[in-house]
Amino acid sequence: MPSINVAFAVVQREDGHVLMAERPYGKESAGFWEFPGGKFESGESADQAITRELYEELGIRLKVAYPWISYSHIYPDKIVKLHVYRIFSWEGTPSGREGQRISWENPSSVTVTPLLPANEKILQAIALPLIYAIINAGPCPGIKVKLMRRLIYLLEQGVRLMQVRIRSMNPDQHIQIMRPIVNLAHKYGAKILVNGNEPLALKSGADGIHLSANQLMNMRTRPCIPLLSVSCHNASELAHAVTLRANFVSLSPVRSTPTHPNVSGMGWKKFADLTNKLPMPVYAFGGLDSDCLATAMRHHAYGIALSSNI
Repeated sequence: MPSINVAFAVVQREDGHVLMAERPYGKESAGFWEFPGGKFESGESADQAITRELYEELGIRLKVAYPWISYSHIYPDKIVKLHVYRIFSWEGTPSGREGQRISWENPSSVTVTPLLPANEKILQAIALPLIYAIINAGPCPGIKVKLMRRLIYLLEQGVRLMQVRIRSMNPDQHIQIMRPIVNLAHKYGAKILVNGNEPLALKSGADGIHLSANQLMNMRTRPCIPLLSVSCHNASELAHAVTLRANFVSLSPVRSTPTHPNVSGMGWKKFADLTNKLPMPVYAFGGLDSDCLATAMRHHAYGIALSSNI
């Protein structure tokens, strides 16, 4: 089957709504809704294609286009290679310059139909927040109170995705601590992952689990859990995460960290080399702070993971 390169963009406002466009009548799949973009012209790069397409279709000039994920979608008569960008700033007011309807949609509850099948994967991915917080805790006096205080602080700061790691605790105690944490997070619309323990996630009501790299490489089938996150450090681990259909991964270390001072970070170039063809969101992790978000996104990261200890 012929293979076609297509660049398209998730154009997102500050309120989180994304721009969807209807395929104009007279074009293939007319009447279907999709993210704006189109085919590469001869000799174009992906960056050139998305810049041209969004100006021709919507009349906007991009300030920054963040390269994101790449994946293929197989149609009955062709294979479409999709190069996805994320756009947060532009000049001009979007309008349907080809006579197409456009609509700003909440990615969690899209109202326009029908959607082109290749776009559904992206809608699921962009429901993830840009910041992924990891809370590390060991058994200590007052651990439950300390965890709740840390959780409340993060929730008040707007964090909506967290992993809670509690070391060396028996299962019953673990569940008793996690249940109120999960309940409070859900009141804020946040999601909670537990570290590597599927039964704990199910019994506590957590949204999913996070697997270490060792757990990942020893697993052959995906756990029966809605949200699966995994730690990766190299290409083989990333490839296995794709095989397991992980919802997202954290790739580390980008920089050296105080907890592993003798482990040098991979740096942004290697990070980009490892992630530029992945079909899933990747959080950059290791030695970073919130000021690194834009840099991470320029290197194909979906967002950044930040770790704290209590």
